[in-house]
Amino acid sequence: MAGDDAMDTDKVLETLQEALQQQAESILTMATMAGTLRGVGGAAVKTSLRSFVLAELEDTYLLVEKMSALGGKPALSVAAIDIPDDSDDALGALLEHEAKAVAALHGVIAHSGQEPRSEALEHLLEHLIMRKQQQIDFLWHASSQEEPLA
Repeated sequence: MAGDDAMDTDKVLETLQEALQQQAESILTMATMAGTLRGVGGAAVKTSLRSFVLAELEDTYLLVEKMSALGGKPALSVAAIDIPDDSDDALGALLEHEAKAVAALHGVIAHSGQEPRSEALEHLLEHLIMRKQQQIDFLWHASSQEEPLA
């Protein structure tokens, strides 16, 4: 197998760690939002946010398991979560964060290589990205942002 086709395990572990950090922040942010958002806008998204948290937990478990299987030692540390009082401001902040989280997941793929295990990792990441992107699309529709997502 050519060296260019091999998984760069060190870079995969480094970028997976960043993706896990983003996942942890997503979980805590959405859980906090689901429990604190007020008003019609907040009430409209609470149930969906709770469902998203459960999906994020499952995704995080899969990423932790993969990182461990590749020889990594996952470590999660999340800064304080501060949710804006206004539900639309909170959704906007969450949308910004989720875009970073998707980018972090996508950033792992470049280092995955072309080995069979690489394809499995890439496939997993693509499924997580697809699910998160559907979540982002829902949140955008719930927000008052006028510009479409880039």
